[in-house]
Amino acid sequence: MGQRAAAALLALSLSSFAGLNSPGLWASAAPTGVFESHADVGSVLHPGSLEYDPIQGKYTVSGGGENVWAMADAFHFVWKKVAGDVSLAADVAFLSKGGNEHRKAVLMVRQSLDADSSYADVALHGNGMTALQYRDEKGAATREIHTQETQPNSAGPERLHIEKRGNFVYLFLADGGKELHYSGASMQVPLQGTYYVGIGVCSHDKDVVEKAAFTNVELAADLAPAAKTTLYSTLERVTIASTVRHVVYVAPERFEAPNWTRDGTSFLFNHNGRIYRLPVSGGEPALIDTGFAKRCNNDHGISPDQTSLAISDQSQEDKSIVYIVPIEGGVPRRITQKSPSYWHGWSPDGKTLAFVGQRNDDFDIYTIPVTGGDETRLTTAKGLDDGPEYSPDGKYIYFNSERTGHMQIWRMRADGSEQEQITVDDWNNWFPHISPDGAWMVFLSYEPDVKGHPENKDVMLRIMSLSDGEANVDKMSNKKINVLAKLFGGQGTINVPSWSPDSKVVAFVSYALVPDESAGKK
Repeated sequence: MGQRAAAALLALSLSSFAGLNSPGLWASAAPTGVFESHADVGSVLHPGSLEYDPIQGKYTVSGGGENVWAMADAFHFVWKKVAGDVSLAADVAFLSKGGNEHRKAVLMVRQSLDADSSYADVALHGNGMTALQYRDEKGAATREIHTQETQPNSAGPERLHIEKRGNFVYLFLADGGKELHYSGASMQVPLQGTYYVGIGVCSHDKDVVEKAAFTNVELAADLAPAAKTTLYSTLERVTIASTVRHVVYVAPERFEAPNWTRDGTSFLFNHNGRIYRLPVSGGEPALIDTGFAKRCNNDHGISPDQTSLAISDQSQEDKSIVYIVPIEGGVPRRITQKSPSYWHGWSPDGKTLAFVGQRNDDFDIYTIPVTGGDETRLTTAKGLDDGPEYSPDGKYIYFNSERTGHMQIWRMRADGSEQEQITVDDWNNWFPHISPDGAWMVFLSYEPDVKGHPENKDVMLRIMSLSDGEANVDKMSNKKINVLAKLFGGQGTINVPSWSPDSKVVAFVSYALVPDESAGKK
């Protein structure tokens, strides 16, 4: 062999050896357990790594990156490519104390390895907080749902579990050897075709690399359809400035329609025909005595002076009737003589109730004095009118009407005059609720093809500013409408007034059909 040929062969050998030590090839060659490979996602100053101990089944992931948040991510990801439904569970712990309180160790499903990919993850933060984070479209902003059990500066759960079923992702938690249970956090994040599932670490500091250990990892791909599911209801609150959602209370049963008490301390909701009170901080709900009224529906609300509760109940005539009971419970006092009647609004001066009544096979909006007496009909248009609610100044009643062909938000003067359409779009919009300061309107939106307000549908809570609206309704109808939350819900989600007294937060109920095997149920 000539000298030139030998030199060329030596150079090729050295080049190949160097290539084996490049991050991409070396990552593929190293053992990865149940996963296929690992790589940094997004712009990372210090490369991450994976150490896998097959004896202990332990994955030690090192990761840098500024964040997994906003419109782009930066972290180290250990992944497997899958299709269909999938679940991933692991015991998760950071290997060092201190560090940035927002560093994250995650279990994640992700459409692609692009920094701005759609994704959902359960993120254990450095301060112990656990949240379901998600970006439901490529390039969209990240949002999150905080769980009630794991707040900042807590020890955090020992075991995390994320599960994708259809277009929805669910978060399960366990602590201290207990079985996994549904946390109340779920979100629609459509992932198409093949996608990625795995574990990852973000230091939340571009100059630092953090480590977390993932043990007892269980990955199940191509899940069979659930043999049995249980309906879970979750009472949540969403902050309008950030759109961050917080789980307050979750139970494997249907409950509906939270009112936020005017002193800000409690929620009221209906369940199995009864009304319950729940502290805003969470805990266990307490039954409110409503006497003979044991078939209450989700149309209930609190008087401006917080001494009385209006309820809609069908215990007496098998049709809904509006009653008033003391806020702490007591004997119901009948208000509407005709039925069916469904309460929806209380005038700011506390003297008048607005309700929906079915008379002569048509649903219209009526008012009636709190003392009882004659009802006054305010709407006469063909088609359903529903959800009347007074503006805080008492000048207007907002409502939803299908008089134009599908359901939209309208308003009128408190005497029924000057009826004007507020929203003009393709969604079916229901149940307008005006913030106590009069600045915002939140409402429920169904898909264009949905009739009525059924349960168990993909819906949105949307919000619109009402500033300057009284002067120019045309200007108000052109205002931008923003999405506060996407969820599985509908009937029972936000039928009644549910704003916090400071006009910063909205309460609602979301629902989930959770596979029994995932929630530890037999």
